[in-house]
Amino acid sequence: MPAKRFRLASVLIVVLCGAMLAQDAPPPPPPGQNLSPDQLQGLVAPIALYPDPLISQILVASTYPLEVVQAYQWLQRNPGLTGTALTQAAAQQNWDPSIQALVPFPDVLKRLNEDVTWTTNLGNAFLAQQADVMDAIQAMRQSAQQAGKLNSSSQERVVRTTDSGRPVIEIVPANPDVIYVPVYDPAWIWGPPVWYPYPRWYWPPAPVFAPGVFFGFGAGIHVGLFFGGGWGGWGGWGWHPGWGSHTVVVNNSFITRNNFNVTHVTNIHNTTNVWSHDSLHREGVPYANRAVAQRYNAPVRNNLQSPQSHYTPSPAASQPGQRFGNRTVPPNNPTQNRSAFSHVENGQAARAHTDHGFASLGPQRSSGGGGGSQRSAPASRGNSGGGGRRR
Repeated sequence: MPAKRFRLASVLIVVLCGAMLAQDAPPPPPPGQNLSPDQLQGLVAPIALYPDPLISQILVASTYPLEVVQAYQWLQRNPGLTGTALTQAAAQQNWDPSIQALVPFPDVLKRLNEDVTWTTNLGNAFLAQQADVMDAIQAMRQSAQQAGKLNSSSQERVVRTTDSGRPVIEIVPANPDVIYVPVYDPAWIWGPPVWYPYPRWYWPPAPVFAPGVFFGFGAGIHVGLFFGGGWGGWGGWGWHPGWGSHTVVVNNSFITRNNFNVTHVTNIHNTTNVWSHDSLHREGVPYANRAVAQRYNAPVRNNLQSPQSHYTPSPAASQPGQRFGNRTVPPNNPTQNRSAFSHVENGQAARAHTDHGFASLGPQRSSGGGGGSQRSAPASRGNSGGGGRRR
């Protein structure tokens, strides 16, 4: 069979299998109810093979979906900022440090914005089921490694170790100064989603890599160019997972050294602290889980939509400067690059899409994996499958 026809047949098989599995899958739990292990594994699949310093930071950042939106739009309006000028300018923004330190990773912010519903649901799950989310990531890594799809490469090291007596798989950058963001379709690693649809990100055509190679990497990001030569290496990065204790440990020295936002942060003079969510950076976005809302003395969404419902922008949603939570989100500059998220470019529309995430907790969400805006193919390929408030 010619290669082109083979690729097409492979894609059709994946799509058909995904459709059949989605039809047989049980309905999602009611809004506010905890997700099952299978649902959580589908939810975390798109980032489960990211390096530890980045995945822990993404988990924290996803709990502040409005600021993720703002940071991406801010990057679109400031394309000329690079290196330390970029991170110094981000330090002037009133965002959580986990958001401020994401600006050197434009592809990551782009993906988080291509499906803000998925990002919001990830943050909601992490707030309500932090230990379960971290266990789901480890389960997906274990599955990928057992299938021979997660191995060390020149971009990252895959290490089996123990943490607090628990066997875990760590993924760490191979180069102490460079981080590579993986590019992979979860369906290549684990098959079609069974419980939770993959986000609407752009996936490279399958198969795009050599036989037996399941994903590639974006261009290496030289972190020292953004944080200076004495940034401390990955051991001194701002966030890293405590897999055994189910925590994210925050390096306050990294945050203060880069003049990131320490407003409302207690114990900032401690070198490290276990991360704790700062509801002030939630900026009024309601919580999906009533117990979580009560924990932070914050509102819970009381007009939840069904997972099958779709948002249709009203004429008012096209006006700039709408409110989202406690903040106004300015629209993107229409003359600049736009992503699949560009239709959520003002406060009211962004609020609606994020609110929709509070109800979309299962496989019946309106769109499955694939789709999204186009992005460039990975710059390099490997054979691997591979701050919030501190108290």
